[in-house]
Amino acid sequence: MKSSVLEVDPKRYGRLLARKLPAVIRTEEENERLIAELEDLDRRHDELTPEEREYAELLTVLIEAFEDANYALEGSTPDSRLRSLMEEHGLRQRDLLDVFGSRGIASEVVSGKRAISKAQAKKLAALLHVPADLFL
Repeated sequence: MKSSVLEVDPKRYGRLLARKLPAVIRTEEENERLIAELEDLDRRHDELTPEEREYAELLTVLIEAFEDANYALEGSTPDSRLRSLMEEHGLRQRDLLDVFGSRGIASEVVSGKRAISKAQAKKLAALLHVPADLFL
């Protein structure tokens, strides 16, 4: 059991939950609302009570469950995930030269003609702030 759980006052946590009424996320609107609430908690991270920290963990679990169920990447490939993330971040192939070393290799990887190496996956993960295994 994590030490933060031991610090949580059950009565205070119960009152917090009663005010917030967290539940399984069923719609995109609910998901967006809880993401905004979690972001607010993240901004106040150093000031949170143990109960608020526990609530933030609960929100994370609820959000991840909804997103795993609704935004699954099943059937996607490392190159398609890379293209999607490039679009999301407004990047072009030339922006990946530090990762791949040449335009030719970048082009082959982005088009799916060449696999992404572990070293390249780590560099992409750092650049795009995602887990490296998305590219492997």
